Amino acid sequence: MSASNTGIAALADMVAGARNMVVLTGAGISTESGIPDFRSPGGIWSKFTIIEHAEFMASQDARLEDWRRRFFMEDQLGKAAPNAGHEKITEWVKSGACSTLITQNIDGLHQQAGTPAEAIIEIHGNARHASCTKCGLRHEIAECREQLERTGKAPCCRQCGQIVKSDVVMFGEAMPVEETLAAFEAARSCDLFMAVGTSLAVHPAADLPAEAKQAGAGLVIINREETPLDRYADVVVHAGIGDVLGGL
Repeated sequence: MSASNTGIAALADMVAGARNMVVLTGAGISTESGIPDFRSPGGIWSKFTIIEHAEFMASQDARLEDWRRRFFMEDQLGKAAPNAGHEKITEWVKSGACSTLITQNIDGLHQQAGTPAEAIIEIHGNARHASCTKCGLRHEIAECREQLERTGKAPCCRQCGQIVKSDVVMFGEAMPVEETLAAFEAARSCDLFMAVGTSLAVHPAADLPAEAKQAGAGLVIINREETPLDRYADVVVHAGIGDVLGGL
């Protein structure tokens, strides 16, 4: 179903009838706030060497390259603001219509829009802060940048002196167990699962809609492009996220 009046009406009816909605968001909602899709041609992944987790932990040079990319990303994120899609999801969460927001995004725009942190599961982490890999102490990105610029070395923990890493899941790093389990539990317990702005090509997030559907939930997919799971959805809308959600 395309972004026709019929599709929007069916979407509105499903949202109105849901008792426990879960929303999954991907890069599509953030690109509408001006954040580039990092995987696309000309995106950040084509501008910098992608450092895997094992390299980061083993090499000072690898850590410096990764932090250079993180600071570039932080500058991009700092220019972005939540859009109508973020704001509608915040409205749903605060009203109780949406119990859980699962996001693949690392930009913090859902929190910036006012969605309570306790309602958000960030399965790929958050680029707006970092943590010590030894003691877990949180470090702000600005603090990490200041330390690198002052010393010429990758940031280390102000408490124990060990390696500090951005709170983003890196290539070669295990997915966060607690967040992943919580995401699947939320998918199994909802009566409406809405996938918004995600290609549904990156696992394990791509498995969540099927998990919800198999448990008996309705499935809505809103994305500009087709996804591998469109044929299983009750409603599919191919259109801009802000336009669709903002109009509900």
